[in-house]
This record gives sequence, C-alpha cells and structure tokens, in this order.
Amino acid sequence: MSATQLYEGKAKILYTTDDPQVLRSYFKDDATAFNAQKRGQIAGKGEVNCTVATALFKVLAQAHIPSHFLSQLSPQEMLVKAVQIVPLEVVVRNIAAGSLCRQTGLPIGKKLPKPLVEFYLKDDALGDPLLTRDRIALLEIVTAEQLQTLETLALRINQALQVFFQACDITLVDFKLEFGHEAEGALVLADEISPDTCRLWDDKVSDPKDRVLDKDRFRQDLGNIAPAYQEVQRRVLAQLAQLGLA
Repeated sequence: MSATQLYEGKAKILYTTDDPQVLRSYFKDDATAFNAQKRGQIAGKGEVNCTVATALFKVLAQAHIPSHFLSQLSPQEMLVKAVQIVPLEVVVRNIAAGSLCRQTGLPIGKKLPKPLVEFYLKDDALGDPLLTRDRIALLEIVTAEQLQTLETLALRINQALQVFFQACDITLVDFKLEFGHEAEGALVLADEISPDTCRLWDDKVSDPKDRVLDKDRFRQDLGNIAPAYQEVQRRVLAQLAQLGLA
C-alpha cells in the first residue's frame, strides 16, 4: 500500500492510500494541552485512542450515526474516508467542567438541565474561540441548515454515548466532535472520540481527582495517565463484547 503523508496534527498523522477516497490515520503517543503550550507523551496513548475510537465508531454506527470510519488497520492505525473537515469544534456538555466553569462561575460537577451544544472555531492561532450562530453565519463556515444538522447529530451522539458509557460505569461529562463533508457533500462524524477528546469520570471511585480517566490527568498533572487511558479501553472493549460488536 503506497502512502504519502498528507497532514500531521497534534494527535494524528494522515497518509494517502491507493484509493484517493480512503486515508490511513496514524494515532500518535504525543500529548498536548492548552493550545499546545503544554507538550508531552503518554505511553501507549495512540493505541488506546485508536482502539477506543474504533469501538465507539462501531457503537455509533449501530445508532445510525454516519462517520468517516472504515476499519482498524493496526493497533495505532485506522482506515477512514477522505472528508473535508468543517473548521468547527462541536462540544457537548452534560456536566459543568473545564472552560464552562471558568467562563460562567458554575461549580465543577454541576449537572446541566439539558445537554449544552457549543461551537468553537478550529483555529489554533486564534485560540479556538467560542462562536455564536451569527458569527458562524458571518464567517460562512456552514449554512444554517448544516449547523442544525451538526447540532442534531451531536445530540444523537451524546445520547448513544451516554448509554454506552453508563454501562461501563463511566460518566460522560463532555466531549469534542469534528465533522467533515464527504465527496458528495454529506456531513459525517470525523476525527476521533477517545480519552483525549472526552471528559470521563469513573463511577466506581468517589475522590474527584481519582475519578478522572481522561486527558485532564495530563492537563492537571494528576499522574497515572497511561493506566487511566488503559482502564477506559478495558471497560469499553468489555462492553463492546457484551453488545456483540467486538
């Protein structure tokens, strides 16, 4: 399989394949936080994130959520459809944490009355700012109809993932999504869903710091990062097997 590197981001490298409509996505062990101001590596992160993302794409396929996922090629690689990424990060929040607390004064851990969907401009140079709907229209990123599709898909994904993670004894606090246009224009879920892109709290643990199973362990220097990621993978794969999707 011939391959040319197309793009290298903070967490993944994209390569071409013999099919122009299919790409190979390699998941790196590199870790970044605070718009790449903090950098490091998490042993085995690439394999965990690729494996967890594969599992969750399979779960979402059962919920009829379209995505770019095709197959897991190796522990750190998956084959995906080539899509044109929409320059928006779509964040869904179920519980107050992170920037929502810093910007609103809400206490961390407060359950929101309903899921909150937010849109951020995917632009490192500008610090990925939070956007209003009017600003999205002004920048002509997507149409009003496409924006509604993104919100609807995000809420459907949230519903499916909440049920799945609950069965894993994990609380889905919030998560970031990216979407892309297929060649014919349809919007599909892209990128990844993993401990890098979700806040996940362990329901089997009471101490707030020990509950963290996601990249906040890296952001906040909580230690035991790799074991936390591996625990997510273990539970996700066990639940996937229970559903007959492994």
